[in-house]
Amino acid sequence: MFQWLPDNWRHDWTVRVRDLKTEIERGDDICLIDVRRPDEHALCALPGSLLMPLHELPHRLRDLDPRRNTVVYCHVGIRSAEATRMLQNCGFTRVRNLVGGIDAWSLEIDPRLPRY
Repeated sequence: MFQWLPDNWRHDWTVRVRDLKTEIERGDDICLIDVRRPDEHALCALPGSLLMPLHELPHRLRDLDPRRNTVVYCHVGIRSAEATRMLQNCGFTRVRNLVGGIDAWSLEIDPRLPRY
């Protein structure tokens, strides 16, 4: 769906929904962090994700392992990009932003997830 990104577009700090799905299916150990509001999380969420609203994230860093493979997501990827940069600045070396957020996941991977 998100054709505004060329297929060869890649940064070490981003992951596309198709690639994340592959990693999850492969059994990779991934910490999924949802930085949306609780009401958004209640509408739909990726299985196994931790809810850590963006404004709470700086206070909950000790709950996370900075060496663990971590993917941050939000609705469309804007708040999670901010959270990814914040985590990187705090020494997290394996953190990535989900491009397009849960909206892209709903469009490309699981249409059963409600869009809002």
